[in-house]
Amino acid sequence: MGAVVFLTREDDIDLSSKYDARKKRGDLYRRIKLIDENKLKTDLYLSIHINWYNDGYWSGAEVLYNNTNSENKVLADKIMESLKEDVGTTRTIRTTDLYMYKYAKTKGVLIECGFLSNYNERKKLQDEAYQRLLAKSITKGVINYFYSS
Repeated sequence: MGAVVFLTREDDIDLSSKYDARKKRGDLYRRIKLIDENKLKTDLYLSIHINWYNDGYWSGAEVLYNNTNSENKVLADKIMESLKEDVGTTRTIRTTDLYMYKYAKTKGVLIECGFLSNYNERKKLQDEAYQRLLAKSITKGVINYFYSS
């Protein structure tokens, strides 16, 4: 769609250093540096994940944001609107105070594409056609965000 996309990683690895006493914090710190130091000239970031909860009841894609940037909520709303329309999620946007989203200054959101802990949703998340639908829906939400700005 014309956007230049940078991945912070292409494999299931973290960005921490062997010198980090707290590996997870080191990983998140380095992700924030990639985003905020603007070496990549980023307009926004999308942190895309899959949720898990001990109870298999929960399902649905959702978008989380932090108020560190006033545009985060607007971006979250636009992506959530697309996910509701395209994949039928009934969840809503929520705020988060998780480390990365609390300290990243660049506008961006956390997108949870669904719950692996839900059997039916896990099956959908493994389907390539559903993965493409999620990707298109997220893309549509980002485009709608930029058109509304």
